[in-house]
Amino acid sequence: MSRENGPGVGEGAGGGVPEGEQLALIRESVRGAKVPRAKPRTWRGAALAKQLPVARVLVDKGVLHLDRYFDYAVPEELDAVAQPGVRVRVRFGAGARNVREGRREGGGLIDGFIVERRAESEYTGPLAALAQVVSPEPVLDQGLLELARAVADRYAGSLADVLQLAVPPRHARAEAKAASAPAAPPPPPDAGTWRRYAHGAEFLGVLASGGSPRAVWTALPGPQWAEEIARAVQATLASGRGALVVVPTGRPAARVDAALTALLGEGRHALLTADAGQERRYREWLSVRRGEVRAVVGTRAAMFAPVRDLGLVVIWDDGDSSHSDDHAPFPHVREVLELRAARDKCGFLLGGWSCTVEAAQLVESGWAAPLVADREQVRGAVPLVRTVGDGDLARDEAARAARLPTLAWRAVRDGLKHGPVLVQVPRRGYVPRLACERCREPARCRRCAGPLEAQESGSALRCGWCGVPEAAWHCGSCGGFRLRAQVVGARRTAEELGRAFPAVPVRTSGREQVLDTVPGAPALVVSTPGAEPVAEGGYAAALLLDGWAMLGRPDLRAGEDALRRWIGAAALVRPQGEGGTVVIVAEPTLRPVQALVRWDPVGHAVRELEERAELNFPPVSRMAAVSGPPEALRGFLAGAELPPDAVVLGPVPVQEATPGPARRPGAAPVGERWERVLIRVPPGSGAALASALKSAQAARMARGAKGTKQPGTEPIRIRVDPPDIG
Repeated sequence: MSRENGPGVGEGAGGGVPEGEQLALIRESVRGAKVPRAKPRTWRGAALAKQLPVARVLVDKGVLHLDRYFDYAVPEELDAVAQPGVRVRVRFGAGARNVREGRREGGGLIDGFIVERRAESEYTGPLAALAQVVSPEPVLDQGLLELARAVADRYAGSLADVLQLAVPPRHARAEAKAASAPAAPPPPPDAGTWRRYAHGAEFLGVLASGGSPRAVWTALPGPQWAEEIARAVQATLASGRGALVVVPTGRPAARVDAALTALLGEGRHALLTADAGQERRYREWLSVRRGEVRAVVGTRAAMFAPVRDLGLVVIWDDGDSSHSDDHAPFPHVREVLELRAARDKCGFLLGGWSCTVEAAQLVESGWAAPLVADREQVRGAVPLVRTVGDGDLARDEAARAARLPTLAWRAVRDGLKHGPVLVQVPRRGYVPRLACERCREPARCRRCAGPLEAQESGSALRCGWCGVPEAAWHCGSCGGFRLRAQVVGARRTAEELGRAFPAVPVRTSGREQVLDTVPGAPALVVSTPGAEPVAEGGYAAALLLDGWAMLGRPDLRAGEDALRRWIGAAALVRPQGEGGTVVIVAEPTLRPVQALVRWDPVGHAVRELEERAELNFPPVSRMAAVSGPPEALRGFLAGAELPPDAVVLGPVPVQEATPGPARRPGAAPVGERWERVLIRVPPGSGAALASALKSAQAARMARGAKGTKQPGTEPIRIRVDPPDIG
């Protein structure tokens, strides 16, 4: 130590510190000092790894014209930790002119994944070095990478965007937890309530023996569905394989979680939901990635869970809109799990109280087998369903005075003597459309079967899908020429219910507050579709009000979705043998209402599939929705090399989004005028359509990334297999 910094080591006189104590103080100060952590920016002059000095990296840019791998040099200091699958940070956008000592420098730091280590690079110029290995934990294996690439290609998206959905954000504390040994496989389960279904016990037996059956399961009403899924998972685990269950929201996920815990015990499965918090979600995900647990239940993002030795994938209620991701490239859980079942040669179970057209197509094509109960079992499990049509409302003095039909009022009065009563009201925001005044059949376009609409009172009719005007409409069912508007009056009807039964407590479940369960005591439970709480012992009765509000939606799936929501509410009601009654206010002659009365969702889906085949509409064909500003949309279509068998419908104006958090999927930004076209191709051309759209979008993005914005490079939104065509 120099004199400028203080007294020397040998200076002990004149109040100095003794030599031994001074050395101890120096050592203590060195230990307590914060040593700056080295974060090399370019690894200038550093030696490269002796073996496989090139890392192929997927950078997290998420733009289509950069949807490829980039090569980086691996410094010798990072050789041990820079392994395939780990997260890294790299310099991106350095430019070919910024080269020092044979190493490219500059550019901004960006996250990425190492996908491969190589001996040589196909790029002949100088490489930038890896800036940092964020974590030595490998989170991206080859199987997940191939699945993400297949999903990106199917939906005309980028691989980086898919991996953002598939790999949760890192949490250091969760990553530091040591891995534990996996538990031994459980014994095969008893068939239990699976015996209610034809071939139900056989389905479990095949799973337990290591087989991979594929089934579309139409579940009987009641709460047993969660336990039945848990038994299917146990049967798969008994064979030494893993299982993955995806449900729409956190409420059904909690029910399956409780059923798995009761059947398997604590710690035998992982729960992956968005509301679990970042640390817990990443910890659960890592336990799956490391092979500690082989059973997973979760919501939408769990469809990519890296389950070891996957033997079964399960999706519950595939018609729920929550299964379709809201972020690009908008994958659907059902399609992703079908890909996983085909790639991993594992079992597949699509279940629900209702049946979608896509599920019916899986059975019709022979890809999956039906798993249903016989009619005797169905009749013993479902409630009594009664209807109130427009003719009944016209003759009912009570309905005209209080907007509550006499039959519905009696069902509520009698039900409240024995337990709670559920009242389902349409969700706010459904747009009224037109229907035949005589038979109430929705008005459809003769060219593409889209919904007819009038922009203003007295204006000409026009199709909401293809934009073709309709000057001489007449009803194809009854020949009528007069139209009526569909009016939504849910809020007023709910208020009238409260006035009609002032002594009964009224609970609401909807957007502001969603109830999970309600007691079995008498009460009125008013709920929007999908937010119905489960009642202890089941509801004594249910009212399904304003059926026209859902049947009149301008969507190809209006009837299917209305039936699914009605059955979802009616499935919570007690069986007819225990006095359970459901009253639906809708025209009884319509096909979805008849399917509810007969409790025949499969028959309704098969009939819908036949009509889709006649119209050549999804799922019989593949379709993409492309929207954007009019000039940009025309330029995009002119530059896209669409398959020769593609049919373009439109363009039509896109509804503008309303300010605030609630906005319709696919709506135009606030204040902008957008148009949309539908592009349809026959089976077998879906991959070609997605590739053409992806190439055209990548070319536009590349032109817009050159600095000066060129005409026609405004935002274009692409959605393959859009769930909402209306």
